[in-house]
Amino acid sequence: MLTIAIRAARNAGDIILRASEHVSHIQVDNKEQHDFVTEIDRQAEQEIIKIIKTAFPEHAILAEESGQHAGNDYTWIIDPLDGTTNFLHGFPHYAVSIALQHKNRLEVGVIYDPLRDELFTAARGEGATLNSRRIRVTKQANLAGALIGTGFPFKVQQQKYLDAYLEMFKSVCINTSGIRRTGSAAIDLAYLAMGRLDAFWEVDLKPWDIAAGILIVKEAGGVVTDLAFNDQFLESGNLIAGNPKMHQLMYQLIEPHVTDNLK
Repeated sequence: MLTIAIRAARNAGDIILRASEHVSHIQVDNKEQHDFVTEIDRQAEQEIIKIIKTAFPEHAILAEESGQHAGNDYTWIIDPLDGTTNFLHGFPHYAVSIALQHKNRLEVGVIYDPLRDELFTAARGEGATLNSRRIRVTKQANLAGALIGTGFPFKVQQQKYLDAYLEMFKSVCINTSGIRRTGSAAIDLAYLAMGRLDAFWEVDLKPWDIAAGILIVKEAGGVVTDLAFNDQFLESGNLIAGNPKMHQLMYQLIEPHVTDNLK
């Protein structure tokens, strides 16, 4: 299953990489305000689904662009191009994200950055890798020297979270050495897993944004919870992630600003 996920991610990455050379000619549609989809998102997703369905025709699929495809207890969770806005601007942070879930348990996660040819993978119980080399979260144990990843609630329907998020941002900002926003939650979680970030938090994400990254972080020794310190992150879309110590410290910063609509 991991081999199929890798093949699908690399093939989708090839489509994206070729298209990145002529972005100005790509058809772009608005799904909603500030949220775009391109013909490349759709082509990459179709390629991923074709590969998965050829190998596992009975499996279900949850994909960002085409939605739910019925199947058995195995569900592939797919974001064919996480960071579409970055892609359209030539901003070099976007990735393919593919996860496999079996009866609500994540089994396989793959994140592929085609620009850097960086392939992050994990299978439950087998650890996490970057280009076949084992990776681990950092040993950072204090906020003062920590570099934190995040994403902004920029969509119209997310504005109800903005005030609470800005209070969280302020608390994290004044207590850490820096905050980064790449525009791709998949890349942020991959970077956390291999030590480029010490922690990450965001609100109102979709399962396809985070499913693969969550497993990769966990298999790299990290901790992931929702904002209530539970494991409902795929349902709520809210999460805090880090090495065990950084996760605890981040939770202490963020929890006082969690409003009822984020619980």
